[in-house]
Amino acid sequence: MWRDKLVSVVFPTYNEKDSIRAAIEEFFASGYVDEIVVVNNNAAAGADEEVRPTNARLVYETRQGYGHAIWKGLEEAKGDLLIIAEPDGTFSGNDVIKLLAYSDDKPVVFGTRTSREFVWEGANMGFMLKYGNWAVGKLMEFLFNTTLLTDVGCSMRLLSRSAYEKIAPQFTIGGSAFGPQIMLLTILNKIPFIEIPVNYRSRVGESSVTGNKFRAALLGLEMIGMILRYRILSWMGVLPERT
Repeated sequence: MWRDKLVSVVFPTYNEKDSIRAAIEEFFASGYVDEIVVVNNNAAAGADEEVRPTNARLVYETRQGYGHAIWKGLEEAKGDLLIIAEPDGTFSGNDVIKLLAYSDDKPVVFGTRTSREFVWEGANMGFMLKYGNWAVGKLMEFLFNTTLLTDVGCSMRLLSRSAYEKIAPQFTIGGSAFGPQIMLLTILNKIPFIEIPVNYRSRVGESSVTGNKFRAALLGLEMIGMILRYRILSWMGVLPERT
C-alpha cells in the first residue's frame, strides 16, 4: 500500500524459471507491494512450480509475446498503482519505492537503465544497447517535443489506474515493441510523466531478444518505424485502436 493506494506488480514470464521466485520475494519485501500478478506466457517447464509456493497470483496468456503478456497482467491487476517489471533478476525490488515516490507527482513513471552509476557489473548494457536505446529515446523526445527520454527499452515503469484505463483501448502491439508503445500513447494522450534511473543488474539466464544482436537490431528498427508512424498518425488526428 502506498498512501492508501493499492500497489500491483505485473511480471510476465517466459524464460525466467530460475529467477522468478527470488524476484517475487524481493518485490514483496519492499513492504509496499500488495499484489504480484505473474503472467505465464507459454513459460518454460517448471515456472508454475516456482510461483505457486509464493503469494503471487498466477494467470495465463497463450498469445505469445511480451505485449500480450502485459495486456493480460494489467487486465488482471487490482491495484490503483500498476508497476510493470521483469522477473529475470535485472530489476531491484527496492526501486519500487522510487517509482511510488514519483507517482505522487506524476501518473506515469518510466525507468531508465542508462545512468552509469546504476548499471551493475555483469549487466547486459553494452555500448550498442545503451546508445541504441538512448538514440531511439531522443528521436521520440525530439519528434514529440516532450520531456527527457533516454531508454525506450526499460521495462520497469509505473502507471496509475487512470492513466492505464485511458491508454489501454489503444494497445495494439503484442510483441517486444509494446514498451515503447506505452510511452507513445502516454505522450499522445497528454498524460504527465517522468523518467527516473533504476538499478540494472545481471540477468539470470539469457534474454530471447537482447541476448541476440540481430534480433535486438530488428527490434530497434521496429521501434523507430513505430515512432515515425505514430508521429504521422498524430498529425492526421487518428490513432490505432485494439480490435
